[in-house]
Amino acid sequence: MSSLYVKFLAPSLPSGGNRFKNMRLHATPPQTVAPPSSGASGVDAARLEPRVEERDGFFVLKEKFREGINPQEKVKIEKEPMKLFMENGIEELSKIPIEEMDKSKLTKDDIDVRLKWLGLFHRRKHQYGRFMMRLKLPNGVTTSAQTRYLASVIRKYGKEGCADVTTRQNWQIRGVVLADVPEILKGLDEVGLTSLQSGMDNVRNPVGNPLAGIDPDEIVDTRPYTNLLSQYITANSRGNPAFTNLPRKWNVCVIGSHDLYEHPHINDLAYMPATKDGRFGFNLLVGGFFSPKRCAEAIPLDAWVPADDILPVCKAILEAFRDLGTRGNRQKTRMMWLIDELGIEKFREEVVNRMPEQHLERASSEDLVDSKWERRDYFGVHPQRQEGYSYVGIHIPVGRVQADDMDELARVADTYGSGELRLTVEQNIIIPNVHNSKLEALLEEPLLKHRFSPEPPILMKGLVACTGNQFCGQAIIETKARGLMVAEEVEKLVSVTRPVRMHWTGCPNTCGQVQVADIGFMGCMTRDKNGKVVEGADVFLGGRIGSDSHLGDIYKKGVPCDDLVPLVVELLVERFGAVPREREESEE
Repeated sequence: MSSLYVKFLAPSLPSGGNRFKNMRLHATPPQTVAPPSSGASGVDAARLEPRVEERDGFFVLKEKFREGINPQEKVKIEKEPMKLFMENGIEELSKIPIEEMDKSKLTKDDIDVRLKWLGLFHRRKHQYGRFMMRLKLPNGVTTSAQTRYLASVIRKYGKEGCADVTTRQNWQIRGVVLADVPEILKGLDEVGLTSLQSGMDNVRNPVGNPLAGIDPDEIVDTRPYTNLLSQYITANSRGNPAFTNLPRKWNVCVIGSHDLYEHPHINDLAYMPATKDGRFGFNLLVGGFFSPKRCAEAIPLDAWVPADDILPVCKAILEAFRDLGTRGNRQKTRMMWLIDELGIEKFREEVVNRMPEQHLERASSEDLVDSKWERRDYFGVHPQRQEGYSYVGIHIPVGRVQADDMDELARVADTYGSGELRLTVEQNIIIPNVHNSKLEALLEEPLLKHRFSPEPPILMKGLVACTGNQFCGQAIIETKARGLMVAEEVEKLVSVTRPVRMHWTGCPNTCGQVQVADIGFMGCMTRDKNGKVVEGADVFLGGRIGSDSHLGDIYKKGVPCDDLVPLVVELLVERFGAVPREREESEE
């Protein structure tokens, strides 16, 4: 892959206030597989032999490492998934009736597994023949034109079509049929979008500060960095096989605010702003992840990179993971398992071996994130750093929107803002660049008065829910409607004085990130008081976000869904200072 030059605005050092200077960023040395290293770390040199090799432009698992591999690895070996895009295999595949494809293991694996490399997820269990399409939307920034295009796609699918804001600042659209995919991919490209490399063993959407560039208190504008990461990882949406055969998925974020809206502790790589010897750059956290069997917070790599080295270090970390990660039990193939096996210092050494000059500075003590910062609420109207302008945060209930909603969001962005929308990891939307003279009219818009409120009820503010079993075949319970219902019912029973973040996930894969919530609900089957098998939830408690982040623990297992409202009421009163409504009324 050729060198990549990108010019963008980089922050001046703190002493320079809010001034910016031009900076040219050079990255991407030729892709290589590092040779085995040796040393006195106690790790056998044979263990450090790369497990993949490059063949015909794609990285494949060597024959000697194929014993005991998981079924997904076998699917990748049988046929390279990226050829469906890079060699236009999707064109022919889209012409075959899905029932015909089910008759052959090869084509059945195409539709159920390999198409995920194109961001297409077959909903075999609940929407046979239809797909969810996940996009790449670095930093959660999207335009009105992009939003209108996505609305036009889902509208043609009627009640089967809808869209969701995800917990990675991204869009997912639903109801897609395979025959339409080549045309949809062309349409995405025309509006500057891609769905490439957004599923399975790929790098997921780069997350950044949703207030990037408009926040008066931001540390750094994350948009240039997240855009650069996305462009590099997907080779400007053409496909980058260097990073499409990872042992498992991989998440990355760039921190730009003291609020830590980006949730660095649950990412495989988090860039934490820090200065060193008068230079701006990033300390690195690595290894954060969720899985059914284990959740782990990211840990320091003891490394700092200047701002113009964000790509070389990302490349080096990804290559270390790609080359050395195990490919057996899928529950033990995230990057933290490799870090645990090698030890953080040996893992760091393997990263250094893959750096352009085999050098990586130690971490800086000049962290720019204020650890005592109180996380701000982005709902409602807030002044921007640009004088005379404001941003308006609106609540999207559990992230679900319809085609008409998307058209209206696009219209509002054009009429009152700059034609831009920002998606957040809490499944909400921010309308930036609204001139203050237009604020009153915007707040009177029916869309904000009756659909997506800038002042949602207090328990709705922190409500997050995964797709649930309405569409997802892995979800055990329905989450979105139930999450809304429980919050509404609880709010009738207690008065809450501060937001309480409640997250719902339909299964142990925890796409709803219940471990970071104040109160989390993970779907399960359980028995009610009569012994009948019913939908239920394992209840988590104590998750924290921000500088003192902490993953929550199970508080109570197997609670029938019908019993959740009284349990949440009890928790809110005992743990979060809520007051029962009847007591509140009696004291007036």
